[in-house]
Amino acid sequence: MGAESKVPAVRFLGFGGEWEENVLGDLGAVAMNKRIFKDQTSDKGDIPFFKIGTFGSQPDAFISRELFYEYKSKYSFPAKGDLLVSASGSIGRVVEYLGEDQYFQDSNIVWLKHEGKVENSFLKVFYSIVKWSGLEGSTIKRLYNKNILETPISLPKPEEQTKIGNYFQQLDTLIAQHQQKHDKLLNLKSNYSPLRSEIKQKSS
Repeated sequence: MGAESKVPAVRFLGFGGEWEENVLGDLGAVAMNKRIFKDQTSDKGDIPFFKIGTFGSQPDAFISRELFYEYKSKYSFPAKGDLLVSASGSIGRVVEYLGEDQYFQDSNIVWLKHEGKVENSFLKVFYSIVKWSGLEGSTIKRLYNKNILETPISLPKPEEQTKIGNYFQQLDTLIAQHQQKHDKLLNLKSNYSPLRSEIKQKSS
C-alpha cells in the first residue's frame, strides 16, 4: 500500500476506494482481566488460569468456579472472537479467545476492546505483521498500553475486512492441513526405518 495513495496494489475484485488511516486507540481501549493473586490459585481446579508462561499452551494454575463467575460478571472479560495478545515475554503472541471458561493474567495478557469497530479476522491478519509503536529498534521487553493504542492501522470497509480475514484464515487452515500430512509422513518414514535395516541385513 502506498503511503500517499492509501490504496493497496493488490485487491479483491469489487472493492475500491482508499483505506482509512487510524491508530488502534481510535478503535477502542486496551482491556485485561482483574488481577488474580497467587493465594487465589491452585494446582488443580475448575477454571484454567493462564499466565504469560503458559499462554497459548497448557495451564499450570487454576481458580475456583465461584471466583471466575464473580470476576467475569464484575470486571473486564473478553468476548468470543477477541484476540488476546501477550504484552511481555514473547511480545505480540496472539491467541483467539473461543469462549471457553478460562481466565488470564492481568497486564501480561491483554486485548483491544473495540466494540465491533474492526473485524477480528482482519485484526488477526494485522497482528501477524504489526510493528508496535515505540518498540522498533528498542530493547524494551514490554508492550505497554501506549504502544498498542498509538500503533497505526489502515482500515478498508467492513466487507473488505471480512473478505481479507476469511482469505487468510483459509490459508492458515490449508497450511495446518499440509503440516499434519507432513508430520504423518515423517512418522510413517520413522516407522519404516527399522524395517529397512532388517531388509538390508537379510540381503547382505
